[in-house]
Amino acid sequence: MTAWLFVALFATLILMVAIAYRPLGDYMAATFTTRKDLKVERGFYRLIGVDSRVDQSWPVYLRSVVAFSVLGVLLLYVLQRTQAVLPYSLGLAPVPEGLSFNTAISFVTNTNWQSYTPETTVGYTVQMAGLVVQNFLSAAVGLAIAITLVRGFAAHRSGTIGNFWVDITRATLRILLPLSIVFAVVLIVGGVIQNFNGFPTVHTLTGGTATIPGGPVASQEAIKLLGNNGGGFFNVNSAHPFENPTAWTNLVEIFLMLLIPFSLPRTFGKMVGDNRQGYAILGAMATIFVISLVALTLFELQGAGTATQAAGGALEGKEQRFGILGSTLFATTSTLTSTGAVNSMHDSFTPLGGMMTMLNMMTGEVAPGGIGAGLYGILMVAIISVFLAGLMVGRTPEYLGKKIGSREIKLASLYILMTPTLVLLGTGLSFAIPAIKDNIEKVSIFNPGQHGFSEVLYAFTSAANNNGSAFAGLSANTPWLNAALGATMFLGRFLPIVFVVALAGSLAAQDKVPATSGTLPTHRPLFVTFVVGVVIIVAALTYFPVLALGPLAEGLH
Repeated sequence: MTAWLFVALFATLILMVAIAYRPLGDYMAATFTTRKDLKVERGFYRLIGVDSRVDQSWPVYLRSVVAFSVLGVLLLYVLQRTQAVLPYSLGLAPVPEGLSFNTAISFVTNTNWQSYTPETTVGYTVQMAGLVVQNFLSAAVGLAIAITLVRGFAAHRSGTIGNFWVDITRATLRILLPLSIVFAVVLIVGGVIQNFNGFPTVHTLTGGTATIPGGPVASQEAIKLLGNNGGGFFNVNSAHPFENPTAWTNLVEIFLMLLIPFSLPRTFGKMVGDNRQGYAILGAMATIFVISLVALTLFELQGAGTATQAAGGALEGKEQRFGILGSTLFATTSTLTSTGAVNSMHDSFTPLGGMMTMLNMMTGEVAPGGIGAGLYGILMVAIISVFLAGLMVGRTPEYLGKKIGSREIKLASLYILMTPTLVLLGTGLSFAIPAIKDNIEKVSIFNPGQHGFSEVLYAFTSAANNNGSAFAGLSANTPWLNAALGATMFLGRFLPIVFVVALAGSLAAQDKVPATSGTLPTHRPLFVTFVVGVVIIVAALTYFPVLALGPLAEGLH
């Protein structure tokens, strides 16, 4: 892909996202603020015994989230363990216990980390009734949590933040399902397969035979990307021609990853009654995205030695259909949106290029972040930013008319600190405990030394941030990594949600504070710059030491 073609494709992508920003953002705001239920929704509420007109306090809302998600883990675990007796199992054996545990948590937490080869491990029933269902539901949960925080800013002395069961129902039926159907058809037109052929054997032109895997791929691919899930139907994910056949389907898949996260700032601005606030959040997201894309692209074009420079860049591990530029755009999008899908192998990136994919996750994936998670993540950063600004001028910080007191800043700080703690603790334990270290070095790490350390660091960074991508040189289907990464995914998903929902309740209980001459304007470029600076500085200060042991050391070697 030439530089001019890349610029044209990137401009097209920006135009597509810009066109969708206002109508989709407004539609999502209307979806979560209307009191009118669809007929099918009313039937579902009667079935589960929910009154859609009754909102929940934040503790009740949080208990609903946890109960729903734990039930999802149990059901998906049982589905994998009973695979052999299910229809369309393709003759595959039950998924082993440790792997079933890891996979169940992975898909329920919207991570989609895959320590297995999908096409030879799970049959069509587990794919469709288990994994795809959780692609919808986990995305709906993330969207619902973001909306609760927005409601917290918009509410006046309210003891409630919405109804969880109403929020996930509307997110699924009104937003995710219709868009997934439309784009599944688009992908089928583009050549993505959709069948139930199993593993037919065909004769090749040379007189030999080959086994061609089939499957209902397009229907899974659409929600995999739209819901920022990322789990592929095939082992090589979106690098497989059955998942991503051409350059234009590659563009569509990137667009799907960005569609909802980049439209949510409009929803935020609409619901708080000030569209300028949405534009400010959008500006911060877009700035970080462009910085990351430029840095990663330059590292990959420069290469890491004479041979790669002579070839015009580091081409190993990249699909010729997309080239370096199509791969870096996809990788930046995937790791900044918590999707985790790949159309090239991040393990084959240059050391500093691979570091950028890690940094994208280490920033908290807020540019634009995963569905829902990106919005509530950057709003947490915005709260930290107005608090720091308030300290500088000696005023009680305010954001959108709500005072940021000790309770609010503690919750925001715990949110910011939780993910790095999980990343560093998981990585540290993997190398600090002799028995585990020996097993990882002998069984899991295929590339010893600094790059092997980076592979483990990447795995825990991906798990804690619910991204799901990997440095593929790491074999993670071992007892320690299945258990440790599973626990990291679960805690990395639900502990931050606890702080977000509690903060939403605290903000909702407050009254609006009128703006004064001393109120920090949070819709201007200065605030946008401040938010971007906080994101970068916090990530740099937190992760620089561990990056210096892995990708930085390898890149500067």
